[in-house]
Amino acid sequence: MFEKIVRELLEKKDLKRLQGVLNSETPVKIIEFFENNEENEKDLIILFRLLNKERAAEVFAELDPDMQMKLISSINDEKLQGLLEELYFDDMIDFIEEMPSNVVKRVLENYKNENRSLINQFLSYEEDSAGSLMTIEYLSIKSNWTVKDSLLYIRKKVEELETIDVAYVTENKKLIGEISLKNLLISNDDDLIENIMNKNILYVTTSTNQEEAIDLFKKYDLTVLPVIDKENILVGIITIDDVVDAIEEENTEDFQKMAAMAPSKEEYLDSSVFQLAKNRLTWLLVLMVSATFTGTIISKYENIIEQMVVLAAAIPMLMDTGGNAGSQSSTLVIRGMALGEIKDSDCLKVLWKELRVSMIVGIGLGLVNFLRMKLILKNDLKISLLVSLTLGVVVVIAKLVGGLLPIGAKKLKLDPAIMAGPLVTTIVDALALVIYFYMAMLLYKDVLNI
Repeated sequence: MFEKIVRELLEKKDLKRLQGVLNSETPVKIIEFFENNEENEKDLIILFRLLNKERAAEVFAELDPDMQMKLISSINDEKLQGLLEELYFDDMIDFIEEMPSNVVKRVLENYKNENRSLINQFLSYEEDSAGSLMTIEYLSIKSNWTVKDSLLYIRKKVEELETIDVAYVTENKKLIGEISLKNLLISNDDDLIENIMNKNILYVTTSTNQEEAIDLFKKYDLTVLPVIDKENILVGIITIDDVVDAIEEENTEDFQKMAAMAPSKEEYLDSSVFQLAKNRLTWLLVLMVSATFTGTIISKYENIIEQMVVLAAAIPMLMDTGGNAGSQSSTLVIRGMALGEIKDSDCLKVLWKELRVSMIVGIGLGLVNFLRMKLILKNDLKISLLVSLTLGVVVVIAKLVGGLLPIGAKKLKLDPAIMAGPLVTTIVDALALVIYFYMAMLLYKDVLNI
């Protein structure tokens, strides 16, 4: 309905009424309209210019970088300065990080002089650190204030802050306590903050890894988390909306690594063909080269295949099943590690669990395959037994390898996601062939010329 009204008013060029409709609508609806009509650049620029400063900042912060750059280029310096004043500081940093140098220069020229050094400080934080995720707009009160004083102060500051869920108690800028807005509201007006504040505070430092901060949000169901520096001075907070964005980015990165691709923050349709090819080619080359091991193994046992051609027919099935079995385990373990359910110290627990699971699965698959080969395909008893036994052993080993490799990667300070499907499959393929031919040699030693 909103989209239909906007289109009609644009066609009629009734800008005055359109301005009223836009500024009375929720930012979410306006953002959806922008996302659904990216091809109508001129119309979107008109709409953006009609938004008031506050609404423009809310919409601008959620748009993709390309659209942000187009909008920035379309407005004058006065409008730009007003927009920048309304943006929360963390949204400003996110925007600057995505922009080309000419846009950044213009933004900084129109930003408050006293905050430029602060912007440079934020940009110096490592990309995956808590410092790069935080915002400086937090609620700070004093321990000697009363509840009444604190609530009056919050009312004055509420428009400037991103969240007021928690007020942080500071002394000489050092974090000494915290109190939730709920507890402030239910306390007596004359209560001193120092008597009702929580001194047992969860916090991170600016250099803390992003994943550790995210784990705290998940574990304690937080909506906000304070960030301090080396001197225990409160420098910012991380809010739940930024954590959700970070989780989405990390999940996307993990999926890309699990699919044997170099991670990229660009959206699929915005990425060039050459960039997509580059992201995929490197890992495919690594896997292709590593897959030559399977060819080497087959070459080594070439004389066995020549004497018993029937053995070759089962190789694809053994390799595929082993690779799939290993991928199942690695995927579950990687996800468990990402959610904090599995720790580095749980190596033996994972080993024991995967051993039991793999034995049940291996025996089940082996029995079904034996019946298939003997009763349906009418294979020789010995061949059916060889392939089925090999299948069971390969599944057990594949699941153990798939379960343990991600934990091993984490202990070596590597991303567990790289030990997913493609890499596990390559390793398991080589192991499956070695096991298969070794068991063939044991069972057919009397007839093979080896």
